[in-house]
Formats: sequence, structure tokens, C-alpha cells
Amino acid sequence: MGKWKVLNSEYKYQSPFGNLRRDTCQMPDGKVIEDYYVNEYADWVNAIVLTEEDEVVLVGQYRHPGNDFYLEIPAGKVEEGESYEQAIRREVCEETGYVSEQGLIHLGEFMVNPATQTNKVITFLMLDAKRLYEQELDEAEVVEVKVFPFDSIREMILNKEITQLFTVTAYHLAKEFHPSSERPS
Repeated sequence: MGKWKVLNSEYKYQSPFGNLRRDTCQMPDGKVIEDYYVNEYADWVNAIVLTEEDEVVLVGQYRHPGNDFYLEIPAGKVEEGESYEQAIRREVCEETGYVSEQGLIHLGEFMVNPATQTNKVITFLMLDAKRLYEQELDEAEVVEVKVFPFDSIREMILNKEITQLFTVTAYHLAKEFHPSSERPS
């Protein structure tokens, strides 16, 4: 097993949201793949946000590709010059109005879909969040802020009220740091 060699690469489409690249690749056994399409995206950040009252802050919004409404944790892309922590603090504040003076807990970095995408998602836990600001949404965003007790999230996942994978993953990662979690001694 070995890495593929890129013989040729050309952009088919470029936009501020992402690029579509067509690669011609040679596998270690010599076989050539003429049309391997790669979606280039900026890295994404997200956070499970817990309020001082032990509630999870979620955003409800319509997602056109999914043709439905979804409950998700706040998320967004990293802007040029931002650290991951700066990006998620900005996104949480813009989407929800919530902020926290606490340090963020880094829960992990995960490839979104390494078969077709170049980006990763960096997941954080924000504790003791307070709503101090109004939303500052982009022109195409319609986001409803909702809060739920932390202990209700598991049931919401099981009942398919929360189906967005990054939200489910973040919840399960955050459970380790939740005060009610049982840690091995």
C-alpha cells in the first residue's frame, strides 16, 4: 500500500465556498485514474455549547441539500488569519449570541470525508456560556436558537430529532467532560 501520485490537477470550479478539482492519479500498482474529483473546502469548526444552567445550545435551520430542518451545534468555516478557537468563538457568537470566558476544551479534529473532501472539522466544548449578544447572521442564514437540558440530548438523538452527524459526535465526546459523567478511578 502506498500513496497515489498526482499526474495532473485542474480546477473545474472555484468559489468562496469551495473548489472542485479534477485530478489524474497513478496508484502504486501503476493503474491510472483519469477523473478523480476532489472537493476543496476550508476547515470547519463546531462546538457543543453548555450554558451555566447545563443546557445545550443548538441552532435550528433549513439545509437545502438535505431538504429538511436540522438541529445542530453552532459551526462554521475558519476565516483567513483565524485560529480554530477564534473561529468557533466568532461563529457561536454570530449564530447564537452566546459567549464564554472559560477556556475551550478541544474534543478532536476529524476528516469530514477523506474520500472526496480535503477539510477537517475541529470540535470544541464551550462551558458556562451566557447569551450576551444578538445574532449577527449572514444574508442567507435563518437560524433559530434553541436550548435543551444536556440530559435530554441522548433521547433526542435516539428519537431522530437530532440527526446531524457532527452534533451527535460532539455530544458523545462532550459527555466525558460533563459533571455527571462517570470517570474511571
